[in-house]
Parts: sequence; C-alpha cells; structure tokens
Amino acid sequence: MKKLFILLFIAATFSVAGYSQTYHYDVNGDGVVTVADVTAIYNYLLGNLPVEPTDDKEYVDLGLPSGTLWATVNIGANSMEDYGDYFAWGETAPKYVYNWSSYKWCNGSERSLTKYCTSSSYGTVDNMTELDLDDDAAYVNWGPEWRMPSQEQIQELMDNCTTYWTTINGVNGRLFTSNINGVSLFLPAAGYRYEGTQAGVGSRGDYWSRNLRISIQPYALYISSSSVGMEYGIRDHGFTVRAVRASQK
Repeated sequence: MKKLFILLFIAATFSVAGYSQTYHYDVNGDGVVTVADVTAIYNYLLGNLPVEPTDDKEYVDLGLPSGTLWATVNIGANSMEDYGDYFAWGETAPKYVYNWSSYKWCNGSERSLTKYCTSSSYGTVDNMTELDLDDDAAYVNWGPEWRMPSQEQIQELMDNCTTYWTTINGVNGRLFTSNINGVSLFLPAAGYRYEGTQAGVGSRGDYWSRNLRISIQPYALYISSSSVGMEYGIRDHGFTVRAVRASQK
C-alpha cells in the first residue's frame, strides 16, 4: 500500500508539472509523458533500474574557462556543415516569412513589442533582457540540458579560439580552434532569412544569443570571410542557433 501511494503521488506530481512542458519528464524518449515514465522513475528511486538519458546531441569541449560545451551542429541540422533551421529571436520554430507582421512578440511592427522591451518607444516595457526558457529555441527543441548561448559565452568563444575561414564538404564557414586544448568547432556561413528570402548564404553567418542589447536588437555572433564579432541583430530576422550546455565535469 505504501508503494502504491508513492507511485500515485509521483504520477500526480508529474502530470501537473508536465502539463505545459511534457518533454522535461519524458524519460523513455517516446515523445509523451505516460505511466511508463512515472514507473521508470519509481523504479529508479527504489534502485531497481537506471533512467537512461534521452539527450543524444553531440558537443565539443573546448576547455573554456566557464566549462561551456558547444554543440557540434546547428539546431535543425544533421551534420556540422548543414545550415539547420532559422529562428526569429524569441521564437522556437522556423517559418516561411520573417518580418514584423509575422513576429510573435509584437503587434505588427517594431514599435509595438509585447515582450522583451526596454523602451516605451518600442512597445510595452518589461525590461526583460534574457529569453525565458519557453522562448529559447535550444531549450524547447533539444531539451533542458541545452540553451542558446549568452552574450558572455559567445565572447568567451571568440576570446579563447583562433578562427579562420574555410570550406568543409563544399560549405563555407569559420573553424574555431581552442587556444587551450586544440579542439575545433565549425560554424557554417548559413546567412539569414528575411521576408520570404534567404540572404548571405556562403558569405556570412548570424547566430543568435539569448540576450537583448536594446528592444529590437539582440546580441548575435557574426562570421564572414574577413571578420568575426558580436553584432546587433534585428529580432524579426531569421538567424541560426548553435546551442550550448554546461560542463559535465
């Protein structure tokens, strides 16, 4: 009877907690939270069997001071040279048209922002300058271990790597090689999307951070054949995302 009570309590807890974000508790990786997941956790707590991790995304350890681990591919990509998906800042799914009319966090223009706004000139001020987890494309698409990089993590990557323009399997991009341990990371020049078109493919790459500079300009990593740096992207544009996770050391 005591074991049954514990099982029912865990089931109730996970049902409530998983109502809006069920993937957090999908321990068997089948895409839904069911009694099977609750049973697996119950058995794990009793020491009967382990809960197997469901995160199979690969990453590299560049030996960075913060311990940050960088994913080897973009969100939506299958290999390091694939461009992957494009996201407006604060949105978690790709779409066909990227502009203010289709942007989630405004009422049709850059002067009518409804979230992540630091100036009344651009909409309703909430002074939020970092994405909520529900608006983080890495967290939503890859799970709770992953985040879009912060401005500081992007800066750390640039500060601790030697980088040069190269071509891998016919795809242009920047190879970042750690000055600490010699491990490398490739970022393809995926360009960006605006309106219904794609621009800059093969000549530049634009990678979102999770931090906002001013109301319409989040920080982003910019790469080209001639330079690498921090840029201020316009949030209704579609940029690529390279996810990060905390060190497991």
